[in-house]
Amino acid sequence: MKKLSSYILKYWYAYAAALICMIISVSLDMLWPQVTKSIIDDVIMGGKLNLLTKLLIMILIIGIGRCIFQYLKELIFDLVSSKIASDIRKNLFNHIQHLSVNFFDKTNTGELMSRVKDDVDKIWGALGFIGMLIIEIIIHVSMVLFFMFHLSPSLTIIPIIAMPLVAAVAIIMEKKLGKVYEDISEENAALNTVAQENLAGVRTVKAFAREKHEIQKFLSHNKRYYDLNMKQSKVFIKYYPIFQFVTKLLPLVVIVIGGFQVMDGKISLGTLGAFTEYSTNIVWPMEMLGWLSNDFASAIASSKKLKKIYAEQPMIKEPTEPVALNTVQGSIEFDHVSFRINDKNILSDISFVLPAGKTIGIMGATGTGKSSIINLMQRFYDATDGSIKLDGVNIKELSLQELRKSISLVMQDVFLFSDTINENVKMGKKNEVQQDDIHNAVFNAQAKDFIERMENQYETIIGERGVGLSGGQKQRISIARALAKKTPILVLDDSTSALDMETEHSIQKSLSDINSTKIIIAHRISAVKNADEIIILEEGKIVERGTHETLLNLQGYYYKTYMAQYGDFLEEKQIKESKKTMVDSLTLASKIITHTDRSKEASVCQ
Repeated sequence: MKKLSSYILKYWYAYAAALICMIISVSLDMLWPQVTKSIIDDVIMGGKLNLLTKLLIMILIIGIGRCIFQYLKELIFDLVSSKIASDIRKNLFNHIQHLSVNFFDKTNTGELMSRVKDDVDKIWGALGFIGMLIIEIIIHVSMVLFFMFHLSPSLTIIPIIAMPLVAAVAIIMEKKLGKVYEDISEENAALNTVAQENLAGVRTVKAFAREKHEIQKFLSHNKRYYDLNMKQSKVFIKYYPIFQFVTKLLPLVVIVIGGFQVMDGKISLGTLGAFTEYSTNIVWPMEMLGWLSNDFASAIASSKKLKKIYAEQPMIKEPTEPVALNTVQGSIEFDHVSFRINDKNILSDISFVLPAGKTIGIMGATGTGKSSIINLMQRFYDATDGSIKLDGVNIKELSLQELRKSISLVMQDVFLFSDTINENVKMGKKNEVQQDDIHNAVFNAQAKDFIERMENQYETIIGERGVGLSGGQKQRISIARALAKKTPILVLDDSTSALDMETEHSIQKSLSDINSTKIIIAHRISAVKNADEIIILEEGKIVERGTHETLLNLQGYYYKTYMAQYGDFLEEKQIKESKKTMVDSLTLASKIITHTDRSKEASVCQ
């Protein structure tokens, strides 16, 4: 993570301009009590009425000048802090985007949303309005003490005693609030996660009548969040009255002690008036110190949260000198590939060679590692042992961009963005896909009919995650997206599971005409039976391999799956064939008997 100081230094000139405006504004503030002193001592007590007009004009100039420079100061701070917050959020999001898939396996979406939005906003405040006030307080208090000491060194002892007391209370409060803010930040992330998951899965919640359970779960986190905020408030209200008491008592003590000094002739009445104004001026920084400490502690806690994310490094590293493939042919080789996660074997000794333009089918029960082969091929994870090659080059030597741009993937879990159908289809190559390509891809994915029946057709806005579309419709748009990308390798991960057999057959026919290397993961025999090779996985190992006919003859897993899916059909077909054979046999027998009878009759007649 870039240090916050580096962001500030990037805009040092703007902060310098804001600081100059602040100094001028505070300096004008300091002149006001001096004008008050002159009005009391020179005009009221001294009778110099000719000075009154000049002093009143000076008050007007001070007021106008203060308004101008205060406005410029706040404008610059707001603009700069907004730019810095934008840079922080951009860099944070960029860092998150470059993290490997394993990071997202262990991190909730709600937590990341909280970091990108809420925590950056708190840092924004610290570098903007909060930071501005802290700097202004330092300058303001320094100037006030200087002018106070210039007016009356003895009276200046009073605020000097009060300020360390207030500072000590602020430090104690900040330490107590620091831990509370970390807990609030964590619970805020948890609350966001619960809300995000519930809203994203609202149909599942309603389907299982879990509304009451989800409400209770949300309320428990909401109660925890409420309790933590109440804990923060209790700390604040415990110490804030001390700030108020000191700041209200200070001017009163100054007037009382200063009044005795006026009566003793040690200071003038105008000096006491000016000193009282200065003491009032020092009150607001002391009152705001607690509030500023509160918000600043929150920003520090948020900064720590961001540092934890920046401490995460991508597990998948880009090669320092990547090999460039001029033209990707699409041949794939898995050479004794094994894959483990947290000491759990996912794949063991997987080997196969898939020449360019050929098709391989992968089957197996749920959890046997079928999708893991695709995850390794795209380098979402790296193989624990063995190597994976694309056109004879180890994929670890290729840039991630070149590798992933060479593969069109139709994932098992279809994700559609809340955008038009056009934008969803061409997201693979957003700036390259033409409208004709979209139409061809949609046609081959058997999605043309239902899209063109929609009111806005290709410009129809799809709801969040494709809400409003059936599972089959979402799968067909996802297939169209992959086809529009036009890559040398096409991967279908159980991509037709929600389709009827007729539509699946039409898509399979369209896919057979596409000249690309294909990897088809499926549970249906119909999806893989025409593949050049079919491999069967069991517990992460290849237990069967061969063509459709070869595997049927083995009478193993593939044969059992085939019989489970087509057994009734085959049995019905066999029964029909048996009935037909029986009928044919009876017909033949009847003909033979009839012929025999006729022969006997002819013989008798003779």
